[in-house]
Amino acid sequence: VATTSINVEDVKFVINFDYPSNSEDYVHRIGRTGRSNNTGTAYTLFTQGNANKANDLINVLEQAKQVVDPKLREMVMSYNHNYNGQSAGYAGGYAGRENSYAPAAARKNRWDDPTPTTPPMTGPLSTFEKNFYNPSETCLKRPLAEISNYRDTHEISVIGTEVPHPSVEIDENGFPDYILSEIKNQGFEKPTIIQAQGWPIALSGRDLVGIAQTGSGKTLAYMLPALVHLKSQAPLKRGDGPIALILAPTRELAQQIQKVAIDFGYKVRINNACVFGGAPKGPQIRDLENGAEIVIATPGRLIDFLDRGITNLKRCTYLVLDEADRMLDMGFEPQIRKIMKQTRPDRQVLMWSATWPKEVRNLAEEFLNNYIQINIGSKNLSANNNILQIIDVCTDEQKEEKLIRILQEITADQDNKTIIFTETKVKADNLSRTINRYGWRAIAIHGDKSQQERDYVLNQFRRGQNRILVATDVAARGLD
Repeated sequence: VATTSINVEDVKFVINFDYPSNSEDYVHRIGRTGRSNNTGTAYTLFTQGNANKANDLINVLEQAKQVVDPKLREMVMSYNHNYNGQSAGYAGGYAGRENSYAPAAARKNRWDDPTPTTPPMTGPLSTFEKNFYNPSETCLKRPLAEISNYRDTHEISVIGTEVPHPSVEIDENGFPDYILSEIKNQGFEKPTIIQAQGWPIALSGRDLVGIAQTGSGKTLAYMLPALVHLKSQAPLKRGDGPIALILAPTRELAQQIQKVAIDFGYKVRINNACVFGGAPKGPQIRDLENGAEIVIATPGRLIDFLDRGITNLKRCTYLVLDEADRMLDMGFEPQIRKIMKQTRPDRQVLMWSATWPKEVRNLAEEFLNNYIQINIGSKNLSANNNILQIIDVCTDEQKEEKLIRILQEITADQDNKTIIFTETKVKADNLSRTINRYGWRAIAIHGDKSQQERDYVLNQFRRGQNRILVATDVAARGLD
C-alpha cells in the first residue's frame, strides 16, 4: 500500500501491532502523534520475527533519548550470533537498505511513458514579483547572538548565502492582515521551528530545501507564502494554468494539502484544484478549466492532463515538491522532471523532504537556483522527541492480549484518539472487528477501500465518532 497521510492533530496514541519493514516507516508511523508540539505515546509489539530490525530500532530510540528495553539488545546479540554463524560459508552479505535498491531514476514504473509531454517553454517571459519579505523592526534588530542561540536551541542549521533571520513571532514576517487574522482564527500563537526559518526564506522569493521530520508544520511553511505570492500576480485569464503548483506523492496527502489551501484561501478568493489518480477525471477537469490559482497534484495524473492539453504550466511561478523523497522512492522522478521542465526557469521552487538521499540532492542541484537549505535536527530521519516510545518484546501469540490491555489503559480517557498499524489489509479488517467485539468503536482503512470509503473513514475518525483507527501504511506518512 502506498504510504501517505492522516492529518489529525489530536491523535494521542499510536500502536504498532505489526512492526513495519524498516525504521523509516516506523518513524513516520509514530509521527501521527506528538504533532504541533503536543506530546504523544507510541506502543510497539516487537516479536522475534523482527530481530533483523532490532538494531535499527535501537538507533531510533537512542537518537530520541528513549529508554531501550534490555530484551531488544539481547535480541540483537542473539540475531548477530546466529546470522554470522549461518552466513560464514558464503561471500557477500546484506549491504543495507540504502544500497539494496536501485536508484529511483533507474527503476521502471507504470507511469514512465516514453511519449514526450508538452515541450519546455520558449520565447520571452513576462516579469513577475516574488520578493514579499517585509520583516519587522524587532526581527531586523535582533542580536546575532540571540539568533544563533535560537538556531542552536532548536537544532536549526542553514546552508546558503544571505539567509534571512528566523522570525520567532508570527507578526515578524510582514504577512498582510488577511493572513494574520486567519492565523489567529485558526488558533496559532507561535510559528513552528520550520515556519520560523522557512517563512522569511519563502517570502523573500528564494528557492528552498527544507528537511524536517513529520509533524513539523511544513504545509503552512509553504502555503502562506504561496497565498501572498498569488495575490500579487496578474489575474488568471481563460486558458491559463495555475500560478502555484504543489506536487504530492499520494491522493490522501494532496487532499490534506487542499484542505489547508481552502482554510486559508477562501477569504481572499483563491481557487484551487486537486488532481490525483483513482478518482473520476471529469470533476477535476472542470475545476482546472474554471481557473485555479493553486493546483495540488500527484505527478501521474498531472502528466496525463498536461499531455492532453487540459492545463499548462506557463503561468506557474511558485512550485512546491512536498515529500520529495517519497515521490522519488515511488518512482516519480521521470514525471517530476517532465513537469519542472514545463515551468519557466525563474520560478520559485520549495522542496520539502524528511530525508536527504542522493536522488533528492541531485534533483535540487539540477532544478533549484542558489537555494537555501534548512535542516531541523539531523539530515537523517529521526523520531519526534515529543513522542514517548514504549517497546514491548513479546511473542506473536501474546500480541492480541497485549493490544487489548493497552487499549483498556489508554481508553480510560474517552477523548483519546488512537491509530493502530498492522501489516496487511485482511489483518486490518479482522483486527477492527476484534476490537469492536470488546466494546470499543474501531474502523479500518487500507488500500483496497475506495476513495469514497477512505474519505468516510477519515471523517469518522476526525470527528471522534470512531476514536480507534486500524490502518495499513496508507496512513503512515504525514501532512504537516
